[in-house]
Amino acid sequence: MSAGPKLIQRDAAPRAAWALEQAGLSPLLAQLFAARGVKHADELDDGLARLLPPSGLKGISEAAQLLADCIEAEQRICIVADYDCDGATACTVALRGLALLGAQAARLGYVVPDRAIHGYGLTPAIVDLALAQGPRPALLMTVDNGIASIAGIAHAKKLGLKVLVTDHHLPAVFDGVTELPDAAAIVNPSQPGCLFESKNLAGVGVAFYVMLALRSELRARGRFDAQSQPKLDGLLDLVALGTVADVVKLDANNRRLVAQGLKRMRAGRAHPGVAALFNAAGRDSRRANAFDLGFALGPRINAAGRLSDMTLGIECLLTDDTSRALELAKQLDAINRERRVIEADMREQAEFKLDTLLQDPRLNGEPPPALAIFEAEFHEGVVGIIASRLKDRVHRPTFVFARGADGQLKGSGRSIAGFHLRDALDLISKRHPELLKKFGGHSMAAGCTLADGGFESFEAALRQVAGEWLDASALTRTLRTDGPLAAEHFNPASVQALEAQVWGQAFEAPLFCDPVEIISQRIVGEKHMKLRLRLGQGGGVVRDAIWFGHIEPLPAQGQMAYRLSVDEYQGQQRVQMIVEAMA
Repeated sequence: MSAGPKLIQRDAAPRAAWALEQAGLSPLLAQLFAARGVKHADELDDGLARLLPPSGLKGISEAAQLLADCIEAEQRICIVADYDCDGATACTVALRGLALLGAQAARLGYVVPDRAIHGYGLTPAIVDLALAQGPRPALLMTVDNGIASIAGIAHAKKLGLKVLVTDHHLPAVFDGVTELPDAAAIVNPSQPGCLFESKNLAGVGVAFYVMLALRSELRARGRFDAQSQPKLDGLLDLVALGTVADVVKLDANNRRLVAQGLKRMRAGRAHPGVAALFNAAGRDSRRANAFDLGFALGPRINAAGRLSDMTLGIECLLTDDTSRALELAKQLDAINRERRVIEADMREQAEFKLDTLLQDPRLNGEPPPALAIFEAEFHEGVVGIIASRLKDRVHRPTFVFARGADGQLKGSGRSIAGFHLRDALDLISKRHPELLKKFGGHSMAAGCTLADGGFESFEAALRQVAGEWLDASALTRTLRTDGPLAAEHFNPASVQALEAQVWGQAFEAPLFCDPVEIISQRIVGEKHMKLRLRLGQGGGVVRDAIWFGHIEPLPAQGQMAYRLSVDEYQGQQRVQMIVEAMA
């Protein structure tokens, strides 16, 4: 068995756990929340009244005025979307929100870049495409992009167009100085000078906040009052989907947005496209949870942007026709199946390249401090997924490159804690000014473009930065657990209580850890390990477990990290242990 991660139990402040229990939470939930830094029960209040006010976002008043002016003058607004799930949901929230607030359907449009043709963001080519698609817009509103679109926004301004940027990505930095585009207004919690308490809003969250501010502006102008104003909370299923799919940190404000969206899904009040995606994925929306959004619905929307055209995903979310929504969801499901086939082939090739690399005697069996893989025939829409898979395997910052249609190398990277990927690319661009044609992203995920022939130089530069920034502790994979789980919690009711909570990035779902004795192990379905094991030290309860995607033999004893799920068969429910690691 290959070496597993180092298992570390979370600390739960006893006083916080006691306070949460006194507030009415079950002892199990109180312990879990306290271990994730929750100190008071009001932090778990997911009511809309607890959301941070829009006024805290820099530039949001100017944004609301721009949009209100367009609506009152009956001017055309064109949304410039992005080709991932966050961008698709943000586009839908903007279009639906503007329509609810009085914009005429004929005065609304959108454009979304093709990943392979246009690349990312509001480029000059996208400005021209927006102009060519229909009547001339007075305003371009970016969603989930635009903060680094210096050239595109300059081009739009030259053509007499106003641009409103709504984004959450980091702005461009040149020679150590942050450069913002010359837009009419910018709303982005990551821009300099923005004091909004939550820096973790997804692009769809920013778009939703802009709609809230627009409603307030229109109310101040006398368009409606507090009683007659349109309700925007119906958009929250879309906000929840985009927020979870973009893997942003689920701070208290994001958890409220997601919780409200999930409540609407469970109550049967999701938009037809969201309901259709649950249907296509074989999931029950009445029991919707964050896992469904991140691993079932999100990938089906993302598949359109990876392999086809994100217009398909946006149209699925925009339609109010149930039959059409189901038809589009089935198309998205078919594209996602195709994506899985492509991914499996690419992953096999990437794993072979990695295994070959690890045989290099100079590495002494250890991966380099950062990993870069290039295969000309890889599909550029899937390289980010492969980078994530390899990163998880070797616990190293990882970039995977493909050759784009324009001959340049298109790379997507994923990182580990302690290595800010976008900052690393910024440093590489300073040390090697001609190497990166463009780059951008976040701390944990970023992308860049290289000229053909630049891969080896980039690989060396990335390894150098990683060698400087990462020490042995950062390069050691750790897995945080919640420790042993008492026997009385191994029941469907406890599992369902856990599944009803909002878990996600930086607020991870419970992962328990117990000493186990392996009684039997066998491979099922050619790639999964079915286990019979005894929990605890001697005389413990015997339980079933499964380790998906694992076929290496396990030792007779060890510490096992696992989560729980409810397996339902012929009307009978039973709790199953899903193994994540063993040490």
